[in-house]
Amino acid sequence: MAFWTQLGLLLWKNFTYRRRQTFQLLIEVAWPLFIFFILISVRLSYPPYEQHECHFPNKAMPSAGTLPWIQGIICNANNPCFRYPTPGESPGIVGNFNASIVSRLFSDARRLLLYSQQDTSIKDVQKVLGTLRKLGNSSGLDLKLRDFLIDNETFSDFLHHNVSMPSSAVEELLDARVNLQQV
Repeated sequence: MAFWTQLGLLLWKNFTYRRRQTFQLLIEVAWPLFIFFILISVRLSYPPYEQHECHFPNKAMPSAGTLPWIQGIICNANNPCFRYPTPGESPGIVGNFNASIVSRLFSDARRLLLYSQQDTSIKDVQKVLGTLRKLGNSSGLDLKLRDFLIDNETFSDFLHHNVSMPSSAVEELLDARVNLQQV
């Protein structure tokens, strides 16, 4: 049997079947129209909301290195959307994380490890331990406000110039005893 003969017979059979089943034919035509009219009514009652285009910060892949990959995960955890192109969208740019928290943490750690000879933190720790020993021995009765201030702190200058306290009153205030139990 030829192709056109088969197609003609199939169409004739379909037309005869549809003519005999009029209710089914009406349902098959009305159901898609009903759904289409529901979509039109929803579209007319809720107009489309125009959203600006989103530019997301770049996230380095693991092949870019461990540090950029971890920075991409940590720094963009909330996945923000920007209106304008981000610096990392240019081809070939991966390391735009220089101002990130993780990058600053690693640079601070490197600086601390490289320049630990000039660091005075050990002296500061010894000073804090001495103050804590003093606090433990005397139960805080002979601590003065001056003990809680850094040596070069300008608290007395602030009180003298901005609050207009006389120098003698500032010295008395700095020599005032501090009861830590009340604090």
